[in-house]
Amino acid sequence: MRKAIILVVVAGLFFWAVYDFVIQSNQEAEADVGTNVDDQAPDFELTTLTGKTEKLSDYRGEPVMINFWASWCGPCRSEMPAMQNMYEQNDINILAVNLTTQETKRQDIPDFVDEFQLTFPVLLDVEGKTGSAYQIGSIPTSYFVNSDGIISYKHTGPLNEEQIMQQFEKMK
Repeated sequence: MRKAIILVVVAGLFFWAVYDFVIQSNQEAEADVGTNVDDQAPDFELTTLTGKTEKLSDYRGEPVMINFWASWCGPCRSEMPAMQNMYEQNDINILAVNLTTQETKRQDIPDFVDEFQLTFPVLLDVEGKTGSAYQIGSIPTSYFVNSDGIISYKHTGPLNEEQIMQQFEKMK
């Protein structure tokens, strides 16, 4: 009888330790997601102008630049040629997230894309959830996410080609 009680107590302690470890590991993993440098970038799934679905997690294993913008934003307009040139001339990933809820007219988005002849994915944040998850206050705001899905750099304001390339070089 005494052996049975000891066995039950030991088994209970073992299962409690395993349960506690699993719960603690899950909480630590969730706590690491955020919008600061060295945080796990929040995943998102958005649709392009052509109806294709893009997920940030699909780019795991490759560095990616996430750029938040709107068509009426002057600084956003000034950085788009640099982004397009870098995308065409280098093997880099750019996801341009349009803050669709901030647009005056939805037609402004494809007009903007045509004007700048953008060929990288332009994603529509129709509900504003991705902009909120990334705590976008000012635009343009760009996040550089390394191949492990970790934010390596955040920049508010327009970027030039040299700045974009510099961040991709750091993520190699």
